[in-house]
Amino acid sequence: MKDKIANITRWILILLLAVSVIPGVLFYVDMLDTDTFLNIAKMLLIVAVAIMIISPVYGLITNPKNLVKLLISLGLIVVIVFIGYSMAGDAVSETQEVKFGLTQTSSKMVGTGLYVTYIAFGLTVLSLLYSSIIKIFK
Repeated sequence: MKDKIANITRWILILLLAVSVIPGVLFYVDMLDTDTFLNIAKMLLIVAVAIMIISPVYGLITNPKNLVKLLISLGLIVVIVFIGYSMAGDAVSETQEVKFGLTQTSSKMVGTGLYVTYIAFGLTVLSLLYSSIIKIFK
């Protein structure tokens, strides 16, 4: 059963890769206008979010013991987002406000997104280093 699901998942991911690469190539050779390209990107984002939501639910149905791990992961994500939000500033220059229509709230959200990305990248690098060091000593 798991091999069948893995095979189906593999083909779905290959299809999504093709669906995302082909419009990108067409856009960069000027065969696709910006609005169409952005609409395709929005549809792909919706599909990605749906898969992101459905995948853990399926995992919980097949293996309910993983609920604790899922809750710990969600808790860590909430903590990281809170830290990013706390670190983000809401200062907006006059140029940013006039040219881009940036408000203090949107500036705070952009800063939060950047800090969350930096923290996630740092944790990823640290976990890679940790696993490499552990493999050396085993």
